[in-house]
Amino acid sequence: MAQEQPSAANPGGTVWLRDQVCEGIRDQIITGRLRPGDRLVERDVAEEFGVSRIPAREAIRILMGEGLLEALSPRRIVVKQLSRRDVLNLFDLREALEVLAARRAAERADEAQLRQLGKLLESARKATESGRPERVSHANTAFHHYIVEIAGNELLAKALEPLEGRLRWLFHQIDDPASVWEEHRRLHDTVVAADADAAAACALSHVRHYREVALRLLFDGSDASAAP
Repeated sequence: MAQEQPSAANPGGTVWLRDQVCEGIRDQIITGRLRPGDRLVERDVAEEFGVSRIPAREAIRILMGEGLLEALSPRRIVVKQLSRRDVLNLFDLREALEVLAARRAAERADEAQLRQLGKLLESARKATESGRPERVSHANTAFHHYIVEIAGNELLAKALEPLEGRLRWLFHQIDDPASVWEEHRRLHDTVVAADADAAAACALSHVRHYREVALRLLFDGSDASAAP
């Protein structure tokens, strides 16, 4: 079993292990190794990741808070099946928060940040060309994260943080990653041009288009105004 008790040499051991287990389970959900309805048992999670039940329990709790897991009963934790209403609510938040992030990024970005944003866009291009969904998901998430970082609003970043797992899962479902990259390229160009209005409009168009794609892929329909 891995060392997990905090000590002088390992002061954050338990937290580190919790985060590793959390990321491991999250990746299994995003890549489809764990599917909606699959059960997670604390004892089995601890054994799989070579940790005690404390970090396993804490990781499960965090993922429940992110909306990736749900408790059907006190002893039955499963991967959550996102409902149509869940997806619509998620995109409503994205529309509000990511449009603001794009606007602020266009207003605030300095030369070093613009260079880094360009590198992330290039990484996303290479990931898209690789045809590997897990690479595409990570690269697109990194691009969005950095837009938020450039925006420089800590409250905005914290508001988006609990959505990360579900957003990465949705990115993994995309059936046309090339079109997503092209939208990211346009967003990048508006930030580079320091055109806040254009960046906000581009982000809004991107979120709304992606909402239609998600609804089509997950629920065989694209009418975002229809009842859940």
